[in-house]
Amino acid sequence: MSASPPKGLVARVVAPFLDGPLAILLVLGALFAGLAAVGWTPREEEPQIVVPLADLFVQVPGATVEEVERLVATPLERHLWQIDGVEHVYSISRPGLAIVTARFHVGEDRERSLVKLQTRVASHIDEAPPIVTGWVVKPVEIDDVPIVAIALAAEDPALLDDHALRRIGEEALARLAQLPDVSRTRIIGGRPRVVEVRLDPERLAARGLCASAVERALAGADASVHAGAFARGDQRIELTTGAVIQAPEDVGRLVVGVHEHRPVALDDVAEVRTGPAEADTYTRLGLGLADPLAPGTPPRPAVTLAISKKRGTNAVTVAERVLAEYAHLERDVLPEGVTSRVLRDQGRTADAKVDELLSSLAFAMLTVVGLLLFTLGWREGLIVALAVPISFSLALLASGLAGYTINRVTLFALILTLGLVVDDPITNVDNIQRHILAGKRSAREAVLHAVQEVLPPVLMSTLTVIVSFLPLFFITGMMGPYMEPMAITVPVTVAFSTVAALSVVPWAAYRLLRNRKRAATEITTRAATVPRGRRLYTRAVEPFLRSRALRWGLLALVLLLLAGCGGLVFIGAVPLKMLPYADKDELLLVIDLPEGTPLETTDAAVRDFEALLADVPAVRDYASYVGTHGPVDFNGLVRRYYLREAPNLAEVRVQLVEREQRSMGSHELGLALRPDLEIVARRWGANLFLVESPPGPPVLATVTAEVYGPPEGEHAELLRAAELVRDRMARQAGLVDVDLLGEAPHTRLEFTLDPEKAALHGVDSEGVARTLELALSGVEPATVHLPHERQSLPVRVMLPREERSGSAELGD
Repeated sequence: MSASPPKGLVARVVAPFLDGPLAILLVLGALFAGLAAVGWTPREEEPQIVVPLADLFVQVPGATVEEVERLVATPLERHLWQIDGVEHVYSISRPGLAIVTARFHVGEDRERSLVKLQTRVASHIDEAPPIVTGWVVKPVEIDDVPIVAIALAAEDPALLDDHALRRIGEEALARLAQLPDVSRTRIIGGRPRVVEVRLDPERLAARGLCASAVERALAGADASVHAGAFARGDQRIELTTGAVIQAPEDVGRLVVGVHEHRPVALDDVAEVRTGPAEADTYTRLGLGLADPLAPGTPPRPAVTLAISKKRGTNAVTVAERVLAEYAHLERDVLPEGVTSRVLRDQGRTADAKVDELLSSLAFAMLTVVGLLLFTLGWREGLIVALAVPISFSLALLASGLAGYTINRVTLFALILTLGLVVDDPITNVDNIQRHILAGKRSAREAVLHAVQEVLPPVLMSTLTVIVSFLPLFFITGMMGPYMEPMAITVPVTVAFSTVAALSVVPWAAYRLLRNRKRAATEITTRAATVPRGRRLYTRAVEPFLRSRALRWGLLALVLLLLAGCGGLVFIGAVPLKMLPYADKDELLLVIDLPEGTPLETTDAAVRDFEALLADVPAVRDYASYVGTHGPVDFNGLVRRYYLREAPNLAEVRVQLVEREQRSMGSHELGLALRPDLEIVARRWGANLFLVESPPGPPVLATVTAEVYGPPEGEHAELLRAAELVRDRMARQAGLVDVDLLGEAPHTRLEFTLDPEKAALHGVDSEGVARTLELALSGVEPATVHLPHERQSLPVRVMLPREERSGSAELGD
């Protein structure tokens, strides 16, 4: 036997693990760290993608769309483009309002980006035109997406209307907002409580008053200030002026003017009532045929509670806490007759997805271990199998310390590396076994020589895997941070497998194989007995080794098969996709009716879509939002669905049963529903978009075409060019849901003031404009100060609907 032990790296790294407790400590520490990482690392379904985004809402009262675009939106776009890190700038110009969105590059620091945005806007305040009265910057981030959405509906709408449901939802939401790690909360739908003042134009004129006088009187009655303090009798007394409106009954008794030396109360010139505001949105909840409690229940008025989590917190634990607290409220606080349905529980879906992938990972590990035990023997297979959990445990710990969550990409990377982490241990174990069976050295020296012999290929294989995954770091856009967990996890896991191959594997091989030393004659006899598998392999390969023609023929066959596989893509037999379709439990119908469509017409169209969904066996429930948007998801955040608030806009969020309970995936089900949905859309002249949750990061649209024109060109000309592009794209095979992000022509009524007549009657343009705004939209000049209300109770002044539903009525 040789007595010269190896020197260098192997002697310094591997030898200490053969003797002593280092290997055992490493195994126990790695497994404990892996279990801890699985426990405390936040879970989510998708990787966190940081997309700094902010909307600037600029108020420009009285300005036309053209003025808003020319004087506000375009200059503001130019300034925002100058900010370092900005990737896209969008703008929407409306009468009296400009909405400009600045979207930074993915991965930019959120706080730093918002500071740069605020600084840029503040440094150019002096350039704002005088017609701008104010602006607000609203940051948008992924944590604004609600992780829990709960719909409240009444079992009997005659007893509980949407106004009562909103009052109940406001109380429940106030209690849920107090939970730890809950950030933004919002209630969607229902009519809020207001004190409505419906002016009577005839009674106003009879008493010599105008609507502006009523507004000023209400605003003056709601004045309350801290006037100061004075000292008297060794005591400091503070002086405040209290608000006059302390109860809804005070509004009607308020004096708004004097006529013929007699005070005029608000009751004399208006109808004052306390109750729900006029409906400007409709929200409903319908239970489908798959609902387990009340299948086939028709749509009823509903409100939706949307709860978001704080940044960096675990979606699973926050969602569980919210739903547990809501279950307590539903049992002890909510009145009888209220039906609840959880529309979204990202904690449950994330936990289920992670558990499913962990189960798949465990099954794959058992399969690999079983294969190793069958092919290498139970001792050798056990040694290699020991390296797999060590590598995965240390990789999960490193991923958690680096700030990554446990998500589908992280676990997919672990499943991908399962076939890679066993390569180095198999190489070491096989060579260690060969050296021990050779019997030329002691077992300890045989282990060290075997590891040293295969050390270069082991290190090179690890470096090769790391280099092959380096390009993932250079992916731009949202796909970059989406795939970043894989770019980190795979190299780290393979690196830890190499560490295990140089530490735990030699120790385990030394402990389990050192007694397998055989004599050289026994080895020779054993080698003479060739296994059947090796004989078959030899018969298959040997002809190619002897014949040059067969080798070239095999190469030609491989190239031909490769070309055939590539041809499947060109003939369309195999589609090219970055990621497979995600089988989610939800679908979204986005419905756009022509501009100028009233809310009631939009609601009638949505009811037809609801009737169609009610007959689909796989639908559990569906929530409709008419005139507003539902709780947005990450896809809707990027597509800015949160700005969809208009009478002609609607959406229906469809919840499907669990995947195990339906025969088709969500994508196949959407394809099956599309023809019938399109028939309903064509009947109402609506644009329908059937939206699925994307399997990867969201985009503005699958295919987006931007149309540019000369700076001096008119907007109408640019719109006509965009319509030509839209029509041409709609004719292309495979393209559906083609839309144009531009406002279509619709009827508009414009009041123009006659300067001479206005001067004779003592009125001005500002007074007329303010009166028309009061009549149509209403104003809220005062608030009723109730001591125990969670929500403010505004006083809204406006004309009755019959007095503001035509040009003749408004002209009076």
